[in-house]
Amino acid sequence: QVPLVESGGGLAQPGGSLRLSCVFSRFGFGDYVMSWARQAPGKGLEWVSGISSDGSETAYADSVKGRFTISRDNARSMVYLRMDSLKPEDTGLYYCAGNRAPAGRVTSILRDYQHWGHGTQVTVSS
Repeated sequence: QVPLVESGGGLAQPGGSLRLSCVFSRFGFGDYVMSWARQAPGKGLEWVSGISSDGSETAYADSVKGRFTISRDNARSMVYLRMDSLKPEDTGLYYCAGNRAPAGRVTSILRDYQHWGHGTQVTVSS
C-alpha cells in the first residue's frame, strides 16, 4: 500500500491557481521531510519544493520560486502545494515524496526520498 496519496490536480488556465494536497497514511509523519516533484511530458523527474519535518524550513526550485508555496499540517499528516501564476510549462504529473529524517533539512536530491505517491496530473492550458 502506497503511504502517500496526492489530490487536487486538474486543468487550469495560464495565470490561474491550483492547490495540491498529499496525505501520509503511516505513523510518524512529523519525522519526515516532504517534497513535491514533477514530470513534464517527455522529460525527467524534477524536484519542485520541499519542507522540513517541523515546517520551519522551505525550499523551492528557481522555476517556481515566488509562485508556489509549500506547507504542512502535522496534526493531519498533510502536505500542500499552493500554485499561483501558473504557466503552461508547469504542466506535468506532480508527485508527493517523503524522506524520514527527524530534524533533517530539506533536500532536492530525489533518491533521498523513500516514499512516493502515484501522482496527480496538472495541466495548464488556455
